Amino acid sequence: MPTYAAPLKDMQFILHDVLNISASDIAGYDELDRDFTGAVLGEAGKLAENVLAPLNEVGDAQGCTLENGAVRTPDGFKAAYDQMRAGGWMGLDADPAYGGQGMPYLLHSATGEIFVSANMAFNMYQGLTHGAISAIHTHGSDAQKQMYLPRMIEGSWSGTMNLTEPQCGTDLGLIRTRAEPQDDGSYLITGQKIWISAGEHDLTDNIIHLVLAKIPGGPDGVKGISLFLVPKFLVKDDGSLGARNAVSCGGLEQKMGIHGNATCVMNYDGATGFLIGAPHKGMRAMFTMMNEARLGVGLQGYAQGVVAYQNARAFALDRLQGRAVTGAEAPDKPADPIIVHPDVRRNLMHQKSFLEAARALTLWGASLIDRAHRNTDAEADAMISLLTPVLKGVLTDRGFETTVLAQQTLGGSGFVRETGQEQFVRDARITMIYEGTNGIQSLDLVGRKLGLNGGKTMMAFFDLIKGFIKEHQDDEALKSDFLDPLKSASKDLQTGAMYFMQNMKTPNAALAGSYDFMHLFGHVCLGYMWARMARASIAALAAGDTDTAFHNAKLTTGRYYMARHLPATALHLARITSGAETVMDLDAADF
Repeated sequence: MPTYAAPLKDMQFILHDVLNISASDIAGYDELDRDFTGAVLGEAGKLAENVLAPLNEVGDAQGCTLENGAVRTPDGFKAAYDQMRAGGWMGLDADPAYGGQGMPYLLHSATGEIFVSANMAFNMYQGLTHGAISAIHTHGSDAQKQMYLPRMIEGSWSGTMNLTEPQCGTDLGLIRTRAEPQDDGSYLITGQKIWISAGEHDLTDNIIHLVLAKIPGGPDGVKGISLFLVPKFLVKDDGSLGARNAVSCGGLEQKMGIHGNATCVMNYDGATGFLIGAPHKGMRAMFTMMNEARLGVGLQGYAQGVVAYQNARAFALDRLQGRAVTGAEAPDKPADPIIVHPDVRRNLMHQKSFLEAARALTLWGASLIDRAHRNTDAEADAMISLLTPVLKGVLTDRGFETTVLAQQTLGGSGFVRETGQEQFVRDARITMIYEGTNGIQSLDLVGRKLGLNGGKTMMAFFDLIKGFIKEHQDDEALKSDFLDPLKSASKDLQTGAMYFMQNMKTPNAALAGSYDFMHLFGHVCLGYMWARMARASIAALAAGDTDTAFHNAKLTTGRYYMARHLPATALHLARITSGAETVMDLDAADF
């Protein structure tokens, strides 16, 4: 049976040595000293290790069941959910005006990694609720906020988002769900939504669905989409539950992974709904959820890699097979542990060097969100908007790759259910698909985000990299191993960006290279994180930090990334500049 241990030490290193959060000017960060974050993360770790992780295999084996329209979650999920509620984890970063704790999004992200690594399917129930809370908080009326937010933040009610229909996924302009206006200001919602995570379950008293639909007579396409709040049970004026609404679960999807989460077909048969925001402005409101969800999915991608790596590492240290080519390293045993073999070490280093940088990148991204929201910083908001498709696309592609590498470390043992590695692979696979496939993320990056603010935000990213390199160029301990590779990779990124700028009038040429550009960008981001982590460890060692093993391991792992991962930017650039001909020339009939 697999195990999980929250990576508290590494999180604290990133928060305090790399990001130096308690010295930040972001509102509320001055309260985030090492003791405080350690206490919060420590409690999250206990809950994850002792309650959530043991249920991960249970949820995968049992899945959810549908009987007479009611969905039952796996054994133990309800009790675990109640513990999450009791601990206040649902409202960790929510507005105190509605019962939240008001902590920064940064802490929500850090604890989110812990919960996802322990049990991704379980965490999705509260994850979707968090997004719904954000959408209602940003776009709902005062009355809607007062009625729904306290109960959702407390966890007695949960939330979903309903976008996809059988005939449309990415192209939401094709949705057919209709919202008929009523004399009392409500609407009757009729249509079918599919692939709705946590659409029906037994964990909460009520489920608040956020549903995209079209009001008759509105504009065609996405311009005619509105967002509606549709409760499972209608809510009386005093907040108590009334009659069951005309919304039901018509089926559960039989999925490759995340079996413990109910993925539902939702039928709306004249269900009572309430408009959120202005008519025909639903996409703007829904994207409050979508952007948050995309960042959360990026976190899911690498978080599954974290638990898979932990178990692969443990196996490599314990499994005895063969002898080291340089001579026996465990002569008292019948064979050496497989971690002595160079290819096993390469495999593990590939995982470790990606995961540690991915964690740093995610927490830095979370700090940008806090800066944007808490300090009303438009430049930070633009930067995280630019980075969102990179975080979602790259961290899930490479997070899935990491679970496969971890499975490979175990050989045949990784292919059987007993070790749990094949579940991590199956669960991670969805992250590359939902909340906008990674191909869509790359198109969004090149087609929309690259030219954000007339290209100024992309230039601001380049300036960030250049500024860091210039600031530390005299640091010999950093220069050759970290700064020089980062500089070279950044030049590849600039060349790729310039190629797109020059070829926007031939869109196939630009979009044929978008996926490679997303990964090129991701490599530079991760390399930048490694340069920052290396700088922090060098400074800690120079200051006399006694944990030399930790910091030396950090530097060694970083050197691996810069030497073995980062040169891939040249490959991605070569693919980008090869143009569209080899992609587009084959006739459709010849595929």
